[in-house]
Amino acid sequence: MPQPHILKITEIFPSIQGEGLRQGEATIFIRLSGCNLRCSFCDTVYAWEEGQPYSVAQVLVEMRKIRESFPAQWVCITGGEPLLQNIDELIESLKKEGLKIQVETNATIYRPLKVDWYSVSPKPEKYNCRPEYREKAKEVKLVITRNLDLESIRHVRKLFPEKIPLLLQPQSNRKWSMELGMKLLRQAIKAGLQNIRLSVQLHKIFGLR
Repeated sequence: MPQPHILKITEIFPSIQGEGLRQGEATIFIRLSGCNLRCSFCDTVYAWEEGQPYSVAQVLVEMRKIRESFPAQWVCITGGEPLLQNIDELIESLKKEGLKIQVETNATIYRPLKVDWYSVSPKPEKYNCRPEYREKAKEVKLVITRNLDLESIRHVRKLFPEKIPLLLQPQSNRKWSMELGMKLLRQAIKAGLQNIRLSVQLHKIFGLR
């Protein structure tokens, strides 16, 4: 009898989506363990560790339990970098539950998954991104680090069609990052870059996970 596929998961929890175009929507998060980049500004460093073993069946049990009191329609699979692990069976099972699925990725890995929403966040210094996301991404997020500049924004903007919003997201809502974001937005507008937006981490404003 085949053994069940095991995922390494840091946490499963209900909250609101605090980032990007889906901001404010009720969402259940599945945070997978492990990351291939380990950025210095990461706000989920704890997800770099090994996590706990879960079969897909165990994930579904946990999801159903959460949805008894928090019947969200959206699931966000995040990390770390969730695409380091094979999540095909997880995606298929969640779809059978009638759920909408968002995947948050740094875009260095691509898997042809049947998801509703790819949220892409290329990381410095090179902002590498698999070409498949050019058409697959629903949104692109750039963390406003101290080294983010107009040329980096211009580079990432060219990687995606103008119809896909590029969101400048302050680093953990810090004041210096928000001020730099305003400066960069003005520069981007002046330079004629299209569909550049400012964002925040709404869950941190509300004190949520």
